[in-house]
Amino acid sequence: MGEKKEFEGNIKSVNRKSLSKQVIDEIIDLLMTGQLKPGERLPSEFELMEICKVSRPVIREALTSLEVMGIVNRKTRNGTFFSKKVGSGPFSMMLALSAGDLLSICEIRVALELGLVTLAAEKITDEDLAKLKGTIDRMKVLTTEDSSEEDKEFHMIIAQSAKNALFEGVINPLQQFHHKILEKIPLEERDLKETMRQHIEIYNALEKRDPIAAYASMYHHLNYVRQKAIKSLKPDS
Repeated sequence: MGEKKEFEGNIKSVNRKSLSKQVIDEIIDLLMTGQLKPGERLPSEFELMEICKVSRPVIREALTSLEVMGIVNRKTRNGTFFSKKVGSGPFSMMLALSAGDLLSICEIRVALELGLVTLAAEKITDEDLAKLKGTIDRMKVLTTEDSSEEDKEFHMIIAQSAKNALFEGVINPLQQFHHKILEKIPLEERDLKETMRQHIEIYNALEKRDPIAAYASMYHHLNYVRQKAIKSLKPDS
């Protein structure tokens, strides 16, 4: 008999959790490589067991995780299908894990919306512009400095004007988290007249279909809000 070899921890045992993650990676790879497309049916659980060489409980655990993230839809009789479009699940989870880092969420919003507004300037319709003007008109008759609902709708209309389905799974959860940041800014620190002026500036740039002007006016607005958020989030403020 040959001498028995001793291993010093280089080989790790594979637990069920890591097996499930490997299965998730294999299933997502079906999309990434174009073997299956959004909306198409996945192989059956038994087929996945053969492909991935794992037990049925591991397959079911992986599919449950993918369903929670909104990547697949499981239909009892018809099987499991890839979702047809991006959902908000994965990004919502990422933001939830970063909920304590509100300033980073501010920065993500700035980066995202600067891109959105330039696309919106190229694609915005007269109907979208009318909706934007409606939010500004409602701001004009507010009796307090709190324009957070009108502001939220204003930015949502711009996001939708970009006409890109990928953004839909990102903008909703981002706005929900950013709304929590706005709530931390005291009413006495808000300036409805200035906020409205900035919205009008963004509106005018979009009406002219000018991406550069839209970018500049949106940056000015978001940076204005970000600076107020930074001030309100400081421990000594």
